[in-house]
Amino acid sequence: MKVTKKQTKQMFRIALFVGTIISMFYVPWILVRAWITPLPNTVQEQLNAGIKYGFDGMIVYVDQGGKAPEYYTAGWHDRKNEIPAYPQALFKIASITKLYVAVATTKLVKEGRLSLDETLAHYFPELAGRIENSDKITLRMMVQHRSGIPNYVDHPNYWIKPPQNRQETLDYALDLPADFKPNEDYGYSNTNYMLIEDLIDKTLGYPHQQYIRERILIPLGLKHTFGSLEEVNIKDVMSGYYVGIDKDFKTENTGLMLATAEDVGKFLRALNDGSVFNEGEQEIYSSIYVYNHTGLLPGYQSIAKYYKDIDTIVIQFNNTTNFHGYDWNLAEIIYNRIVKIVRKKKQV
Repeated sequence: MKVTKKQTKQMFRIALFVGTIISMFYVPWILVRAWITPLPNTVQEQLNAGIKYGFDGMIVYVDQGGKAPEYYTAGWHDRKNEIPAYPQALFKIASITKLYVAVATTKLVKEGRLSLDETLAHYFPELAGRIENSDKITLRMMVQHRSGIPNYVDHPNYWIKPPQNRQETLDYALDLPADFKPNEDYGYSNTNYMLIEDLIDKTLGYPHQQYIRERILIPLGLKHTFGSLEEVNIKDVMSGYYVGIDKDFKTENTGLMLATAEDVGKFLRALNDGSVFNEGEQEIYSSIYVYNHTGLLPGYQSIAKYYKDIDTIVIQFNNTTNFHGYDWNLAEIIYNRIVKIVRKKKQV
């Protein structure tokens, strides 16, 4: 029997409908509810709703070009001591740190102190026999997550026996098969940036955090951004919680940066408008890395994005995580709804 075009379209619609119905049974209803609930009129209302979905505390910073920045908070800064969330709190920004490291790398490349086309084996000959394809992996590939170097976080023992120092962390990525051949695929790997940080330290003869502070933070006037937990008053750090664990993760020293939402927003604007760069640097940066980022650590989720069409920065911090749950998806839904509210408000 010959099937007509009309019948084909009808069958496609039926299949699509059935598939949608079936898929709804596998999508957590909390995500569906968060997604389909009517959009509130204000960012504050959306944040309050986010707390009801299970986040302990949230901070949002909105910077629209030509307008004064807006700050929003909900929930707890410190749940145990019942300290409400406040916008000036320091937050562990996790992988958003990579943006700062990528800018530092760009500056050193422009200065001629690093080469994007030099190999890992050249920079770290001691690792040549411990990282597959080290003689073919370039600094450029590492910055772009195209090296194939395994992500130490993916090691089966990483969460069972957390590393106690930098060397133990690196060991979880050594002596393993490559995830793919250099530059033949993309694979997000924290190991890339750990090695880049070590390379910057080695090249400078002093910590990369100092270089970032002197060449990026101070010129931009970012006084509330820090390289590590040792530099801050622990009371200023927003608490971090993991679902099902009765522990505050703010005292865990991850070696990553801490900052206020406002400082991250100011940095992101400088990154996107080019004011963080000196002459010739932005062209290099644009060829190697991105202009927005997210971050995730036990107890800490962060989203930092710039929307060119509305000239707006939106930063969102959440201090509750669950790697095996739906918190990240829920955080993204809330974030996207906040962006919609901002867009809608701007169009009025």
